Amino acid sequence: MSEQTLRGRTVVVAGGAKNLGGLISRDFAAEGAGIVVHYHGDGSAGAAEETVRAVKEAGSEAIAVQGDLTRVGEVRRLFDAAVDGFGGVDVAVNTTGMVLRKPILETTEEEYDTMFAVNSKAAYFFLQEAGRRLNDGGAIINLVTSLLAAYTDGYSTYAGAKAPLEHFTRAASKEFAARGISVNNVGPGPMDTPFFYPQETPERVEFHKSQAMGDRLTRIEDIVPLVRFLATGGHWITGQTVFANGGYTTR
Repeated sequence: MSEQTLRGRTVVVAGGAKNLGGLISRDFAAEGAGIVVHYHGDGSAGAAEETVRAVKEAGSEAIAVQGDLTRVGEVRRLFDAAVDGFGGVDVAVNTTGMVLRKPILETTEEEYDTMFAVNSKAAYFFLQEAGRRLNDGGAIINLVTSLLAAYTDGYSTYAGAKAPLEHFTRAASKEFAARGISVNNVGPGPMDTPFFYPQETPERVEFHKSQAMGDRLTRIEDIVPLVRFLATGGHWITGQTVFANGGYTTR
């Protein structure tokens, strides 16, 4: 963006109702941004409404938009709603994803298809539509995973479906460069959210904690400042995957 600030800008947050996406929505609103809070289904509708209220209480404007981003038409409708509601879009943040820990020999075709639809296809067409609809000088930020740099079992479809985003991001950063749009990924370590614990045993949770500073998991509060930086003062960074995991892994 030409100005290194979020004030007066419009931000689309995919998965923006709760957890990391919800905190990004609130944080960016506190900086003066208008927020488009995307949520997937009826189960998140209440959280989306609560986030919209929080944004408005912070003095910014917000709308909530429901949509299944594995359907390209729904991705387009999300950005249509953003442009119709705010007149344009400056920042697009995609926090959506689905986690599955399951051995390769036990993974079904349906699980494979679902994981790649949610983690890869939806991200690709979110990136495509953001590239079409963002104002010049904008920023696109996708959430991936530090497992892209790890060597572990069980997460073949999760890490495998997130891996293409690195290639999508590199290509998009070149293709959108002439318009000054930066494109990056942020790869958190295992995060202390409701999505993580059902996949792991208590013993493995403790192991994951032991691999990072302070013997703890990554918190959503660790990630928001980096996303904010990439959307503002870190705009010269583009085409990158930045790991934020307390030393959990690197490459």
